[in-house]
Amino acid sequence: MLSQCKVGAIVFFVSDLARSMAFYRDTLGLPVNAIDGHDGPFALAEVGGLTLVFIVQPVRPGDSPVVVFSLDGGIDDYAEALAQHGVEIVVPVSESPDGGLSLDFVDPDRNLLSLHQDAGLPRRK
Repeated sequence: MLSQCKVGAIVFFVSDLARSMAFYRDTLGLPVNAIDGHDGPFALAEVGGLTLVFIVQPVRPGDSPVVVFSLDGGIDDYAEALAQHGVEIVVPVSESPDGGLSLDFVDPDRNLLSLHQDAGLPRRK
């Protein structure tokens, strides 16, 4: 089902956004930008064509990072296909911090995975 997708982002839940931005920028040398999202600030960094997303959220060890698959539309179709395969959807299709749409689900070991499509793309193919 996801063979035509690419991993578009890895999401890290962090307790202190400024501290995380400083670490990834100053220690690891990545370009990091703060963004004002509709749910509050978050940050983005780029590495090797992959986006790292930093969101302030309480986190327990093992809850982060989250691998995000980028879609070119059709998120509702993917949601239905996952449900038909018995996949547990933990956050149904909803607006993501950047204004696009996302859906979160877990694999059999309860690793969190996410689908994301940019704003303005069709919900169905």
